[in-house]
Amino acid sequence: MSLKYLHTMVRVKDLEASMAFYRLLGLEEIRRYDNEGGRFSLIFMAPPAQHECPLELTFNWDGDSALPDDSRHFGHLAYEVDDIYATCQHLMDNGVTINRSPRDGHMAFVRSPDNVSVELLQKGDSLKPAEPWASMENTGKW
Repeated sequence: MSLKYLHTMVRVKDLEASMAFYRLLGLEEIRRYDNEGGRFSLIFMAPPAQHECPLELTFNWDGDSALPDDSRHFGHLAYEVDDIYATCQHLMDNGVTINRSPRDGHMAFVRSPDNVSVELLQKGDSLKPAEPWASMENTGKW
């Protein structure tokens, strides 16, 4: 049996807000499919030069009553970053709440506008603990 990873799909309520969030993480739109008859769009986003690992954003034009308020049943998306402190600062500077700070220099969690949990992991060895991260409290669920 052969198996090939295709993508991870998440439903989104506000397409523009969700795309802006994933762009802040460094993803870019690589493919889009708009279906007039079905009244939905599929937007595939991926890190540059990693188009084989896309995230599919599914947006229903007429709303999506099946979308729960808390997407914790999904688990999370995970992305490796070169500098977890710089990434978290960039996200905070753009209005994203850091739910679990990278106090250990290795791992942080944030939430998308659709409440999808996103884990950020430091590439390679953990960075040395630094402020304000080391003393930052958790916020909300992660």
